[in-house]
Amino acid sequence: MPTTPLHDWNLAPVEAIALQRCLAGQVERADRLAPVRHIAGVDIGFEQDGEITRAAVVVLAWPPGGAGEFEVVEQAVHREPTRMPYVPGLLSFREVPAALGAFATLATRPELVMVDGQGIAHPRRIGVASHLGLWLDLPTIGVAKSRLCGRHEEPGPERGDWAPLTDGPEDETIGAVLRSRSGVKPVYVSPGHRLSLPTALAWVIRCLGRTKLPEPTRLADRLASRRGG
Repeated sequence: MPTTPLHDWNLAPVEAIALQRCLAGQVERADRLAPVRHIAGVDIGFEQDGEITRAAVVVLAWPPGGAGEFEVVEQAVHREPTRMPYVPGLLSFREVPAALGAFATLATRPELVMVDGQGIAHPRRIGVASHLGLWLDLPTIGVAKSRLCGRHEEPGPERGDWAPLTDGPEDETIGAVLRSRSGVKPVYVSPGHRLSLPTALAWVIRCLGRTKLPEPTRLADRLASRRGG
């Protein structure tokens, strides 16, 4: 699955921040989504004390089967040396190169991508899901386990309850705090690229299974955690 290079990765932090501000203006927050036949889940982590970045991608057929089970069409794990030291707000410069390496090995081009991380719920409105979406030119959704920025009320206690995540002096809505399972801490959903918040939230809810995480990112996390995977 080839991609067109968007920019160089060899950047100093000050250059990366300037690039983020430029790229944020290219992120599309309206729906531009083809009929979905495949959804990719992405999980990105680190090994060897952060020296190696590991990206796992699982491509699932949509819709799931009659029992709600997703069919895994293709999967990939890619490891490479980490490109940038940890700098708050610049995590995508550490994570996206490895994710692109994983996508490059896939034969299937998904119509929708869910990423374990932030979309526009980022101080400069370009988290890892948005950055990856721009590189792939695909609709992406960020599904994070914790809040990076913004403020919110506590969502209701039942599965599907949510509260808006807002930020800035004008209370810009940048995501949704979703109770994905009753009685557990919520997840933070934000559009990545080529999606509105209502559409991003609806897709995450459609993909919920029996656990806290939507199935695409849960299965990517499971693939990433396999010993030797």
